Order: sequence, then C-alpha cells, then structure tokens
Amino acid sequence: MKKTYKIEVDCANCANLMENAARKTSGVQSATVNFMTQKMIVEFAEGQESASVMDAVQKACKKVEPDCEIFL
Repeated sequence: MKKTYKIEVDCANCANLMENAARKTSGVQSATVNFMTQKMIVEFAEGQESASVMDAVQKACKKVEPDCEIFL
C-alpha cells in the first residue's frame, strides 16, 4: 500500500536525510521525498499497519532533521 503525506522541510539536503531515514525504518518497503512539492510517498511492506509505521518514520526523521514536519 502506498500513501502520500504532506511534509514541511527547509532544504533539499534535509529532504534527502528524511528520505534515507524513512527507507531504513522497519515496515517501509520504499520511500520518496520530494522537496519541491513538499511531499513524502511511502510504500508499506505487506501486512504492515501504516499508522504505527509512520510513527516510527516520524521519529526517525526527527532524529536526522529536528525541524521537519510530517502531517499524518
């Protein structure tokens, strides 16, 4: 299952850090962050609940970029 989330991030490098953090999160099959559109597209692994996985993604992103926001 794929979902798109609105994000708020200040620079392209920060968006790249968020994308890498999201990709490494358990339950995420793939993740793409687009700085220009301020969106994150997350594809969840089979059988994963999106809400709990996105909580983990948000925590991982905050570790690498404390000022970022993901609107769930």
